[in-house]
Amino acid sequence: MSWTYLIIAGVLEVVWAIGLKYTEGFSKLTPSIITIAAMIVSVVFLSLALKSIPVGTGYAVWTGIGAVGTAILGIVLFAEPATVARMICIALIVAGIIGLKIYS
Repeated sequence: MSWTYLIIAGVLEVVWAIGLKYTEGFSKLTPSIITIAAMIVSVVFLSLALKSIPVGTGYAVWTGIGAVGTAILGIVLFAEPATVARMICIALIVAGIIGLKIYS
């Protein structure tokens, strides 16, 4: 169950990272509320996951999910560049997440 909590925490990290773009400096109420709620719930799920997952592994996976998800959504939603080098780097992060899951 801890890995499920960690995945949920990572997905919520993507939600709040993307949400920051929509808050426009926390000047828009609804996106700001959603972003802050996602931040809080993400950390709660991370703390639940860390009850049985080593902190180094949990934190690395959490931030990795957030980084990969945010980078991909940046490409999809905001027309950020999808260069070969960028995609290789994203793939390396995914490989690191998989490696941490396998060896933890």
